[in-house]
Amino acid sequence: MRSNKSKALIVALALAGASLVGSSAANAAGTAPTLVLSGGSTVFGLSPAIIVATAGAPGNVAFSVGTTVIVGCEAVATTTVAPFVSKCSWVPAAAGPATLNAVLTPTDAVTYTVANAAPLTVKTGTPVQGTAPNPLSLYVDTVLASGTTGVLAPRFGVSCAVTSQFIVGQTIVFRVYGNDADLGGAVLDSTNVASASVQVAGVATPIPLAYGNHSGVAFWTAVLKTGTTAGLYNTLGVINFKVTVTTKDQNTIKVLATKRAPRMLNGVRVRDASGAQIYDRVSYYKTVSISPALKGATAVWQSNFTPTSQLTLFAVPTN
Repeated sequence: MRSNKSKALIVALALAGASLVGSSAANAAGTAPTLVLSGGSTVFGLSPAIIVATAGAPGNVAFSVGTTVIVGCEAVATTTVAPFVSKCSWVPAAAGPATLNAVLTPTDAVTYTVANAAPLTVKTGTPVQGTAPNPLSLYVDTVLASGTTGVLAPRFGVSCAVTSQFIVGQTIVFRVYGNDADLGGAVLDSTNVASASVQVAGVATPIPLAYGNHSGVAFWTAVLKTGTTAGLYNTLGVINFKVTVTTKDQNTIKVLATKRAPRMLNGVRVRDASGAQIYDRVSYYKTVSISPALKGATAVWQSNFTPTSQLTLFAVPTN
């Protein structure tokens, strides 16, 4: 009888031990906590992007762009209370898309294992236009030419309306405005521009831009006629184009200077207590001669809007 009881006790102890060993092994294995990335949006050349990692457990997070760890974000501690958040300040090396990654090393290495966040794809904003260090600044839009609105005017705008969507048969007018920093910010016009044109993909010859008066406002224009007739542009989809402007060589240039000017109040000169005239230092542009001549500059504007807002040509609906 005693023998049977002893055997039963031994078996029970063995099972209990096995259970404890199994439990210890399970704890040793641990589980991976959640780790989610967010943020990372910024404009290239401006403020840093803030990448946020939200974890299911406290620990340290290593942030990376692709496979390259971000300097200064090799091990950023999370907050000690839920939600366990870790932040990284990232300065993108270039505009465009990038893949962000993060790895969490939990503080409690017994309960948790290392966790990897799902990659986060972000797009660092690129300026829609910019010609720096070129002194020329260009501004470009497209409008619907008069008399080509058609029956779908409510959907695609009215004559002279700014739009980026056109239907085959309509006429596209490119409008270009510009300034030259070398000339004190002077407007780009026919007196200082040597050549200006629009190059449209699929059109063999660049379309010349002409400077002129349009209902009291002066700017550069070029016309692209679309249609199914031979010689007219009819390639459907996004119209890839670029604007090129080259200025003339200059023998004179406007430079920023300062001068003394009498202080005025309501058309009357202001004087101090002793009766002396008060002067202020003010800025102005003055024209100076230069030799040899300042070489003309060339600026190129090419759309990098998102596809949904790029210049697009659509077919005439059948219904």
